[in-house]
Amino acid sequence: MTETVEREVGRARTRKEDARLITGQTNWTDNISVSGLLHLAILRSPMAHARIDRVDVSAALERPGVIAAFSGRDVAEEMGSLPCAWPVAEDTVVPDHPPIAVDEVRYAGDPVAVVVARDRYTAADALEAIEVDYTPLPAALDIEAALADDAPLVHADKGTNRSYEYRTGNGDYEAAKARADVVLTRRYHQQRIIPTAMEPRAVVVDPLAASGEFTLYSSTQIPHVLRVLLAVTTGVPENKLRVVAPDVGGGFGSKLQVYGEEVITLVLARRLGRPLKWTESRSEANVATHHGRSQVQDIEIAARRDGTLLGLKVSLLADMGAYLMLLSPGIPVLGASMYPAIYKMGAYDFSCTGVFTNRTPIDAYRGAGRPEATFAIERIMDDLAAELGMDPVELRRRNWIRHEEFPYTTIAGLTYDSGNYEAATDKALALFDYDKLRAEQADRAHRGDTVRLGIGVSTYTEMCGLAPSRWLGEMRYAAGGWEAASVRVLPTGKVEVITGTSPHGQGHVTSWSQIAADVLGVPFEDVEVLHGDTRLATHGLDTYGSRSLVVGGVAVHQAARKVVDKARKVAAHLLEANEADLDFTDGAFVVRGSPEARRTIQEVAFATFASHDLPEGMEPSINAEHVLDPDTFSYPHGTHLCAVEVDTETGAVRIRSYVCVDDVGKVINPLIVEGQLHGGIAQGIAQALYEEAVYDEEGTLVTGTLADYMVPAAPDLPDFVTDRTETPATSNPLGVKGVGEAGTIASTPAVVNAVVDALRPLGVQDIRMPCTPERVWQAVRSSSGDSGGSRDSGDSGKEAAA
Repeated sequence: MTETVEREVGRARTRKEDARLITGQTNWTDNISVSGLLHLAILRSPMAHARIDRVDVSAALERPGVIAAFSGRDVAEEMGSLPCAWPVAEDTVVPDHPPIAVDEVRYAGDPVAVVVARDRYTAADALEAIEVDYTPLPAALDIEAALADDAPLVHADKGTNRSYEYRTGNGDYEAAKARADVVLTRRYHQQRIIPTAMEPRAVVVDPLAASGEFTLYSSTQIPHVLRVLLAVTTGVPENKLRVVAPDVGGGFGSKLQVYGEEVITLVLARRLGRPLKWTESRSEANVATHHGRSQVQDIEIAARRDGTLLGLKVSLLADMGAYLMLLSPGIPVLGASMYPAIYKMGAYDFSCTGVFTNRTPIDAYRGAGRPEATFAIERIMDDLAAELGMDPVELRRRNWIRHEEFPYTTIAGLTYDSGNYEAATDKALALFDYDKLRAEQADRAHRGDTVRLGIGVSTYTEMCGLAPSRWLGEMRYAAGGWEAASVRVLPTGKVEVITGTSPHGQGHVTSWSQIAADVLGVPFEDVEVLHGDTRLATHGLDTYGSRSLVVGGVAVHQAARKVVDKARKVAAHLLEANEADLDFTDGAFVVRGSPEARRTIQEVAFATFASHDLPEGMEPSINAEHVLDPDTFSYPHGTHLCAVEVDTETGAVRIRSYVCVDDVGKVINPLIVEGQLHGGIAQGIAQALYEEAVYDEEGTLVTGTLADYMVPAAPDLPDFVTDRTETPATSNPLGVKGVGEAGTIASTPAVVNAVVDALRPLGVQDIRMPCTPERVWQAVRSSSGDSGGSRDSGDSGKEAAA
């Protein structure tokens, strides 16, 4: 009898990659050094909008150790324009985007000139010697004001600050509104967020002059996409360009990008014939790495007096910043399908206007459009519950899709395959002790306690696995959404998994090892996962949009199954049996009814390597590749509950308890799921209470350092109580749904709902994020003490302004 191997999928394995990362035995891009390496520094505009009259780099060239210096005009013909891959509407205005500004700067931080020197400090110091003459131009800084007829134009040659208009919907919203007993109109603001990954961006380019080849190392989420678009932008042949993403210290969407610094470093390495490195400082990152969110959301909801939802209307103004980056127009549109969330209704109307401003460009930030959507619908559901005098959980129960109704096609056109919102919510309420907290809240209000208790609810779903290529094509996205994986069983029986996904903290090495180990029946320790190098993993579309597991991980599973199928043919031949008579269990092929007749997959691998006795016509390999293009998305969901204490005399907010129950389908590794949720919740809380990119009236970023931009640390966050329910996805053989963005999507409205809930008896209906003590205090002071309510005219109620 052979010992049964414990299944890997579902085990709480500590991560393989952690020991190397924690001890510093790793390879960040900034660690990389090659012979003859030179260093690059970039001079950036201090002005939000100005004409460049003169750039003189001659004094910088005279500095000891300086090798070269260039203005934008010096290298304009070699650098082209940075790409935008998602022009969501046919008439999308896509301005040229030079990696180094030539005639005009359009945001504070826009590159103006570069210096190449023997070390990074010499290069940085030499920037001071560059002379630039500017003529200041009026700046468009406010999203709404930028659309006025007399607004300053970010791109004068385009004649407008309107980048695009996008509309979608289903049903007759105006008819639904006419039938409604209650119509609520609200305006919510999504502030600008700076992603603030632990590792700043860095680029190293190593040219091989003899063959015209280039190896580019970058702290990127998208080595494969970057390779294609750098080739298109710079003219370097794709087959001569190798892109490597070494260990990457976080991204949160900020490294889902083709940045000007990558183009600059590659082009100048080509021009100089020398290896180059650029690494950004933290303050440089705050102005040069793309920002996230930044929307004005006008939301209208129509309902009957019993709480039944009839329709939803969403109108967005989405800040693009000064240029369209890789995915900028598509980020708010990606959320369009998510505003109806888990609720049933008969009509939906969505519109979005993309707006240019003289600020750092906006692009993907963890969740990318879906946190914005969840925030809006969950905030207005709480406001509707208050108007109807109904418990916010009860209002949600009356409208959500029930578990027996799956699969369910929403009013936004998505078909949710599985879910159980009732089970997740019931479990969360029990863990939270909801009724007891409500009783305490009522008691505090009755006593007139200056510290009010607020309870926030957020029930969410999201579309994960940004992948169906047909859908992306319909949305005018330039690329597909497939993913590739290869599985190789080496002659010694060890396994190599090559994945097209490129991790930056998600734990792919561990999870993919678990998936492959289960399918192949080999020890977890015998699986090596390779990634992040376009010469090694030649096919891939990388990591973003919670797609890694539901697309990349499933591709690994399918490739491993192909290996077993090929090995079965060899095993049947060696055992002189029919393939149909072989069982494959715990890594061995066994003739049914004859347990002594067996071959392990490792034995088959060696026999295939030797190829002395293979089936006629079979190639000597059991290795396999699989390219997966899913037919649909996956839909995790959950319920997050937050209790806060708000001091009405100081405005201080303290999170007293936080409970979430998430359903992410089948779980590969519970420890990794917990880590993803904890990190996501922390970022959602950060948006609710702490973080905001603030500009002054001249367009200067005044939160340009970590002394000004408030990223919460561990002492600022509560303990999280997390749990799970499980409804497997029906759209993939692993039953997985994705988890990377769930915490961020759900937590922000839970926290803000709790803060508003605490103050609603004082007449406060909204507080703009982040809900800082000053904003909370101002909201309390400006309230009249009435109970608030709906304002069908569109007034959002008493709101604390910035």
